[in-house]
Amino acid sequence: MDRTPLDADAAAAALQRLPDWRARLGALRTAFRAPSPAAALQLVAAVGALAEELDHHPSLDWRYDLVFVSWTTHSAGWRVTAFDAAAAERTSVLAAELGAVAEPALPRTLELALDTPDPDVVRGVWAAALGYVQRPGDDDGLYDPHDRGPAVWFQRTETPAPSRWHLDVSVAAEVADEVVAAAAAEGAEVDTAAAPSFTVLTDPCGDRVCICTPLGRDHPTW
Repeated sequence: MDRTPLDADAAAAALQRLPDWRARLGALRTAFRAPSPAAALQLVAAVGALAEELDHHPSLDWRYDLVFVSWTTHSAGWRVTAFDAAAAERTSVLAAELGAVAEPALPRTLELALDTPDPDVVRGVWAAALGYVQRPGDDDGLYDPHDRGPAVWFQRTETPAPSRWHLDVSVAAEVADEVVAAAAAEGAEVDTAAAPSFTVLTDPCGDRVCICTPLGRDHPTW
């Protein structure tokens, strides 16, 4: 199976065949809600067996009757390939056989973003403190080598925000407006200048969170 990263057109075509899945931050992601916790655990085991068959292993997270699944190809630089699309399709079949229903808009993907003029100056401190690593070719991020904690992204800027840390929360495109509206109803200031790529929410104390989608990005997200 081809492990070349999909370009935007190929990824869009793949997603047309994968209604259970969404592409965000270099992976195909979804959640399956099973009829019971026992069925959810059966799905985890079935996906584990599939991973061994393919010699290609996803991130799996079992939470009561929910199973969160993320497929990406590490050897392709943590990007989505045709191999991931095929694995996702087979995962959906396994889920259906166990009566699990996909909720692709449920997962949200968190990044911690730090404003800095020079990532090289601060990266080592945060790598040591968190036990995180760099990925080849990525100078602006740190990642949990076990894919459990949120990534850290160093936002290069000479004009940092008063609070240098902010959160980037990636959501399925179809729920972004709902999330923004809910935050606005709670008092958030909303800046849509960069939408639909991301919308900046500022809470009443001046702290920021960006609601991000794959739409309108000017860098690879597949």
